[in-house]
Amino acid sequence: MSTYSLDKMKLATRLIHAGAEPDPSTGAIMTPIYQTSTYVQSAPGQHKGYEYARSQNPTRAALESALAIIENGKFGLAFSSGVAATDAVIKLLSPGDEVIAASDMYGGTYRLFTKVFEKFGIKFKYVDTTNPENITAVLTEKSKLIWIETPTNPLMNITDIEAVSKISKKAGTILCVDNTFASPYLQNPLDLGADIVMHSSTKYLGGHSDVIQGALIMNDQSLKDQLYFIQKSCGAVPGPFDCFLVLRGIKTLHVRMKQHCENGIIVANYLRSHPKVQQVFWCGFLDHPNYDIAKKQMRGFGGMLSFTLKDESIEAATKVLSSTQIFSLAESLGGVESLINHPASMTHASIPREERMKNGLTDGLIRLSIGIEDAADLVEDLKQAID
Repeated sequence: MSTYSLDKMKLATRLIHAGAEPDPSTGAIMTPIYQTSTYVQSAPGQHKGYEYARSQNPTRAALESALAIIENGKFGLAFSSGVAATDAVIKLLSPGDEVIAASDMYGGTYRLFTKVFEKFGIKFKYVDTTNPENITAVLTEKSKLIWIETPTNPLMNITDIEAVSKISKKAGTILCVDNTFASPYLQNPLDLGADIVMHSSTKYLGGHSDVIQGALIMNDQSLKDQLYFIQKSCGAVPGPFDCFLVLRGIKTLHVRMKQHCENGIIVANYLRSHPKVQQVFWCGFLDHPNYDIAKKQMRGFGGMLSFTLKDESIEAATKVLSSTQIFSLAESLGGVESLINHPASMTHASIPREERMKNGLTDGLIRLSIGIEDAADLVEDLKQAID
């Protein structure tokens, strides 16, 4: 593939061939799993580019190359989880620095910010980033990082990455975008001005609910060097087999995402028409507050959505959550199988109820990760669970 530049290829082709070169010693088409902790040196300091597996591993190197290519970036770094990748970004900061973050975000990110890093003197300001002016309003000379999700978890809010990037560059801050819900198939934040893209590779990149991993992608050499130093020094690196699984998952990202998107459209519209459903949160509706932004910066609307029932009691939601037969009640998202989730007691339980309610995350909210099963079966499953 080296004779034909990857950047000239269509996205589907790049996803299959990114980071993949036949093994030079055997010709194996799949990147080998280099299950080793160290590497033999011919003399002190004389080696073949690999010294110790926490610092470098050939399987991880192939994955990191692939991550950079599929996000249109120059550098990729793989971590042991999405939270570990987030942790590395915050470690770029110093006591007294301020972070402006989206008020609607994954509960694990909020927990990391509030329970771990606040005690080290880093201040976090939470605003509704769907209106970029809210970011400008709280910017100070201490602001060093803007952290956004789009679409957000779990309310599917959309933030204009390009608009926030202009604010960030003017203020001299780093802009990091959690691109987990969209995946590189639907959205490429670096192209819109972001400095760092974060993924929980556990989700759509892996795609099969069998691996925990995170990723950071960037274009700036200095940022890469700082984040690699943190990766190497703190040691939150994935093992070679986990890297192999994500490499394999990336190869089918385009075909999986097409089906996630197609099923998402069908399920979202079905739920919106159901007489017992109060509201459906999905960024593909024409009347979604930031539909135009989503249409501009995304190539599709994905397979994530949330909804509430007209009976807003926790009992009514629990009955639905416990009654599905194809949708599995579980944390996580982005796998080939459909999952149903209760954010208030599961993925977002670490956010105080008062904060959740203020942001619109009610006790009755139900989140769906739409898989790639037959959409008719998914609709029928939801129908029997709600009815």
